[in-house]
Amino acid sequence: MATIEVTVGDITTQRVDAIVNAANSSLLGGGGVDGAIHRAGGPAILAECRLLRETSLPSGLESGAAVATTGGDLPSRWVIHTVGPVYSASDDRSVVLRSCYTRSLLLANALGAASIAFPLISGGAYGWPLEDAVEQQIRAVKGADSTVESVTLVAFSSRIADITRRILA
Repeated sequence: MATIEVTVGDITTQRVDAIVNAANSSLLGGGGVDGAIHRAGGPAILAECRLLRETSLPSGLESGAAVATTGGDLPSRWVIHTVGPVYSASDDRSVVLRSCYTRSLLLANALGAASIAFPLISGGAYGWPLEDAVEQQIRAVKGADSTVESVTLVAFSSRIADITRRILA
């Protein structure tokens, strides 16, 4: 099992083999983590995303799936894009949320990545209750069959990091 570290910070500055983008299904950028990664990574990421849309993903990336591009100008070699589900109180979508993490880790395996950094997927604009989003994240990362050696959970705030450390313990 990989070592799991929790840190507060900016995912675009993480010095790991791959960072995970909580992407918009269009893969063409957006707000939050997605916009920050596209801005910091430069035009190479967007160019590869456009190519994916023109070829293998003409309808965009579905929730729970994962695809990789270059890291562009980022310190990471790759960006793994995954689309988190929107929270629904009447429809349990937690399996899709966990799939974002497990499929990203499987893709990292295929790329040969030894280290990966994750944001909290679906925990912001997608409305997922914070504690449950963290629980799903940790459950997925701990349960994944992965050869990745080091996982960094990058929290946007000290509050999220504290919740993550408490649930991880």
